[in-house]
Amino acid sequence: MRFRIVTAVLLLISVSIKAQQPVSIIPQPVSLQLQPGVFILDETARIEVPVSNKAVADVARYFSNYIKQLSGYDINNKRTAKNKMIRFRIAPVDQAGAEGYRISVTPEAITIQANQVKGLFYGVQSLLQTLPAIRTNQALQIPCMEILDYPRFSWRGMMLDVSRHFFGPELIKEFIDLMAAYKMNVFHWHLVDGAGWRIEIKKYPKLTQQAAWRISDYGKPWNWADIQFNADRSKATYGGYYTQEQIKEIVAYAAQRYITIVPEIEMPGHSEAALAAYPQYSCIPPAASFNEPGSFYGRTAHANYCPGNDSAFIVLQNILKEVMDLFPSKYIHVGGDEVDKTTWEHCERCQRRMRSEGLKNEEELQSYFIRRIEKFLLAKGRKLIGWDEILEGGLAPEATVMSWRGESGGIKAAQMNHDVVMSPGSPLYFDHYQGDPETEPLAFGGFNTLKRVYNYEPIPVELKAGEAKHILGAQANLWTEQIQTYDHVEYMILPRMLALAEVVWSPKASRNWQNFNQRLQPQLLGFDQKGIRYSKGNFKVDILPEIHNGKLKVRMETENEAGVIYYTTDGTDPGTGSQRYEQPVAIDRSMTLKAGLAINNSMVKLRPAQQVFTFNKATGKTVQYATPYSKYYPANGPATLTDGLRGTKDAGKQWHAFNGSDLVATIDFEKPVEAGSVTLGCLQSYGQWIFFPQWVKYEVSADGTHYTELAIVKNTIPATDRAAQTKDFTARFDVRSFRYLRITAKNLGQCPKGHPGEGQPAWLFCDEIIVE
Repeated sequence: MRFRIVTAVLLLISVSIKAQQPVSIIPQPVSLQLQPGVFILDETARIEVPVSNKAVADVARYFSNYIKQLSGYDINNKRTAKNKMIRFRIAPVDQAGAEGYRISVTPEAITIQANQVKGLFYGVQSLLQTLPAIRTNQALQIPCMEILDYPRFSWRGMMLDVSRHFFGPELIKEFIDLMAAYKMNVFHWHLVDGAGWRIEIKKYPKLTQQAAWRISDYGKPWNWADIQFNADRSKATYGGYYTQEQIKEIVAYAAQRYITIVPEIEMPGHSEAALAAYPQYSCIPPAASFNEPGSFYGRTAHANYCPGNDSAFIVLQNILKEVMDLFPSKYIHVGGDEVDKTTWEHCERCQRRMRSEGLKNEEELQSYFIRRIEKFLLAKGRKLIGWDEILEGGLAPEATVMSWRGESGGIKAAQMNHDVVMSPGSPLYFDHYQGDPETEPLAFGGFNTLKRVYNYEPIPVELKAGEAKHILGAQANLWTEQIQTYDHVEYMILPRMLALAEVVWSPKASRNWQNFNQRLQPQLLGFDQKGIRYSKGNFKVDILPEIHNGKLKVRMETENEAGVIYYTTDGTDPGTGSQRYEQPVAIDRSMTLKAGLAINNSMVKLRPAQQVFTFNKATGKTVQYATPYSKYYPANGPATLTDGLRGTKDAGKQWHAFNGSDLVATIDFEKPVEAGSVTLGCLQSYGQWIFFPQWVKYEVSADGTHYTELAIVKNTIPATDRAAQTKDFTARFDVRSFRYLRITAKNLGQCPKGHPGEGQPAWLFCDEIIVE
């Protein structure tokens, strides 16, 4: 393991009091008042802790070990009359609660005071951010100041998926260290999924002998269909698992840093790995034994435990017993997401269970499953938490909901007086891109930048005060389909984790993007010095259309505070001699607009943002939908189909989306127009469950009531084509006059056979209607 110091750096304090710089602590403390002077931390400094308080002594030792690594000073030596003191005290601190603290720094002493020991630990993290990142011979100076600080939320979480790609115990500790440095306190450990089982369960050895290993797919594009488990370990060589002793060590390591580890054992879906080893607990056990070389799970048929089989519950309870023996967390995460219920529909045992329990449908069968597991956990003094699909069919009585499909599930649960952790895919999925996809390392998709994370508010406006108290906090998730190395893990979480840390710790009213950016820079310098990989920032220019009174203009912006935008409209790459962006640019013709960023009068060496504007007779016109587009893909609002911007392969921008339903869109041109062709652009992205429509139909009308069909354009590209691609569905006809245009794009309906989402609703993505 390469050398790491637990915390990130802050700023180097000048010896001159007059030159003293602002303190750059992340997350921002509730109150920080700088005072004249500095505390010089040298060999004369000594630590003072309460007598016989081991927990406080452990925090003090954590601090002193850091100082010894940093400077060589041993501040645990025998005291003298000339000592400068660093005092750790458990004493009342008003408003601070269980995790808050107070720090007082004078030239003679540092006092860290808290109601509980964890508050002292968080106070230490703030102090460490005033010191250099790596070993140094320079004087260690801490500015004189008064800090009162405490968190806004109790759940400040990060999730790491180790099922798709395994990361060893030492790397998990590094992940925990990074969390601790920014006062994050919940590590959600995604130990189990369809791609691999990562926790030793002594009662069921095949879970680690077989389900933890698959035929190597290292370095290959992620594809569920290619995952194969094999009992022959000469073939199944890719994977790994944590022994129970390793888990105990990691749990203790996290506890020393006041981080709770919440384990996730997926059920009833996402269980292909476990059911590859023990297929008898699925609805349709395979005919061939798993022990036969070459056998592997079927993505759909063997994805779920069988809720009609009591033996499946016994197995899961036995697994959870061993899990609870390892993890003292109050919460046990059971997943509960993306359950393909097709096998349940055709399973006689499941149907018999539904009849005996009076369950109306498979959604209620899932609720039965979750309620039964919750009852078991409650009897053991634990609480069940699951993804928001556990709401389907009725929420278990005391369950906590982790809302990932936007915020709607969390809102619904809070309104039902259930606790909630907000974890919406936008902006808290850290497997999504954080900069221009053309220049970033491969990511799963989407676009969650540092600024979007920083601007996130965990309490939805829809909640009343009594309901808002059920929002425990927020959590970012790192799924690892595209992430095979720990360097890549670091890159994806940093610096976005720092933005989230401030969201869940600091008062809402104190959050300021410009101020955060300034305080972030010393942290990034520290990452550089320690060799920690991180994203250098989003240098992308956003090209944003605005339609007012039928006129199209373009606004451009960047997250980079030091950046100046230059643009061209003739398709050439912009430079510092090009037009500088000052105000929205009018679009009155078809053009290719390119925009780039300059910092310190030098263009950033990245591909410029580019947008082709297709100015045509539909540009700026109002579109009426028969079926609402998905709120998860709002793009540029109702004008998206006529804003002149063409959708690209980036699914997170410029597209209106429909899940399982058709697009039916109508334009009223307000007066007759003449045209000879109509086009609708569409996207296909197999890995993101997005497919071209089966066909697109164009109809026209003079009165908005009686329509005449112009053409039906059929799709010619198979749904199994995995290349991300766009396609224009164009109809050409003799020029004719009409006032109304109606376009119907027929959704594929369901994800095709062999797809990870086989049988689930397909997504239809549409953008830009072109009338010429």
